[in-house]
Amino acid sequence: MHPMLTTAVKAARRAGQVINRASLDISQLKVSTKQQSDYVTEVDKLAESAIIEMLQETYPTHAILAEESGSSGQAESEFQWIIDPLDGTTNFIHGLPQYAVSIALAHKRVLTHAVVYDTTRNELFTASKGSGAYLNEKRLRVSKRSKLDEALIGTGFPYRSFDHIDAYLAIFRELAQKTAGLRRPGAATLDLAWVAAGRLDGFWEFGLSPWDMAAGALLITEAGGLVGDLTGEPNYLASGNFVGGNPKVFSQLLHIMGPHLTEKLKA
Repeated sequence: MHPMLTTAVKAARRAGQVINRASLDISQLKVSTKQQSDYVTEVDKLAESAIIEMLQETYPTHAILAEESGSSGQAESEFQWIIDPLDGTTNFIHGLPQYAVSIALAHKRVLTHAVVYDTTRNELFTASKGSGAYLNEKRLRVSKRSKLDEALIGTGFPYRSFDHIDAYLAIFRELAQKTAGLRRPGAATLDLAWVAAGRLDGFWEFGLSPWDMAAGALLITEAGGLVGDLTGEPNYLASGNFVGGNPKVFSQLLHIMGPHLTEKLKA
C-alpha cells in the first residue's frame, strides 16, 4: 500500500472511532442545520478534526478541502486532500446505519488515492491510481451486467436545491420503468463504493460536492468502471453532477438522461 494511502486509512479509522462512540447514544448529539435538510453534528466536526490532524502531522505542506471547515493548508500545494468526515449525517442522526468516512487525495487535480470507510460494517474500500480498488484487501471489479433491464441503479434524491427537480423526475420515471430497480440509501460515497464492488450497476445524482464524489469516483475507475458528468465528460467535480457505472450501463444511463437535460445541466 502506498504510504499516502496508508496515512489516509489510519485517518479514516481514527474518524471511525469517533463516529462509532457517538453512535452508542445518538440522543445526546447536538445537531444544527446548515441549510434545508442539510445537517451537521459535533461528530462531523470531531471526526473531521481527527482526520485533518493526522494528515497535517504527516503532510504539513498539503492543501485540504473538507466539508465542515472548507479549504486549509497551503493553497499552492500540488497535493489536495478532499474529505467528508461523515457522509450520510441525516442517516446517522436517525440511527440508520448507512454512512461513511471519505478521504481522497488529488495530485495536480488528478485523483490518486481514495478511502471510503463504512464504520458500521467495518468495510474499508481503498484505491490508488493504476493499482486497482480493494475492499478489505480483496480486489474489486464492477459488475458485468450489460442489460439495463437487469441493472440495479443507485441515486440520490434532490434535498437541498430543487432547481432541476423536473429533469430529475423525468429521468427517474424512465429509469424506474427500464431497470431492475432504483435505490436511494442516502450516502453517495458509499453508493459509489458499492458500484465499484458490483453491488450497484450504476449511479447518478445532481448537485453533489467534491467530497461526495472524489474517493468513490477513483474506486469505480480502478474497479474497471466509468465516471463522468451528465454528458459523460470528466467535469463532475466542478459541476456536481455525477454518473458512474460499469461501461455498458454507464453508456445506457447517459443515453436515457440526454433528452431530459436542460442547458444548465449539460454545462
